[in-house]
Amino acid sequence: MKPFQTLLLISLAALIAVPFSAGKAEYAKKEGKTCTFCHPPGKFKELTDAGKYYKEHDHSLEGYKAPESK
Repeated sequence: MKPFQTLLLISLAALIAVPFSAGKAEYAKKEGKTCTFCHPPGKFKELTDAGKYYKEHDHSLEGYKAPESK
């Protein structure tokens, strides 16, 4: 009975977490960019300048100009 309870708990946790993680991939697909366009590699809770712009402009990159490379 114990393995069944553990499996049930893990399944419920996964079902709760999936909607929160799926949104980011949808944004990347919508904009045709990789996740690292808006998030530093390996730090997906942080935002780059593009990510901050996207968040502040109603989830749109319209009008965003990337900084000039030096």
